[in-house]
Amino acid sequence: MGVDNAPRIEATNDASESRQQSLIRLDAAANGVWLTRNNVGALLDERGVPIRFGLANESKAQNLAVKSADLIGIRPVLIGPHHVGQTIGQFASVECKKASWHYTGDKHEKAQVAWCEFVLSKGGFACFATGPGIFNQQR
Repeated sequence: MGVDNAPRIEATNDASESRQQSLIRLDAAANGVWLTRNNVGALLDERGVPIRFGLANESKAQNLAVKSADLIGIRPVLIGPHHVGQTIGQFASVECKKASWHYTGDKHEKAQVAWCEFVLSKGGFACFATGPGIFNQQR
């Protein structure tokens, strides 16, 4: 589905994080970006041993310091002269928030910022998003 015929769904200020995430995924697909859910957590197996899952969640301490984003994927990027005409896949990370969200600087958000800074430091794309439009602004 191309950008011109993508579904147009307006965001509202009371829109939940779940709704905004769906809108962001639709918008990403319309802009050629592949995103998938990054479920992060821990469960006990049948022996009572914790099994951790999701990116950057190898230990409780790591998860407290760095919280990987809700959506992880690949964004196509046409790059410069030494690779003329080639498209690379850039790691993409999007932390979804409800439409009315504003940064407060609590421990959870600071750990999410730490993840964004890590991804950006490695040449990836990372952001917080409260709705669609982030990928067509990056072209």
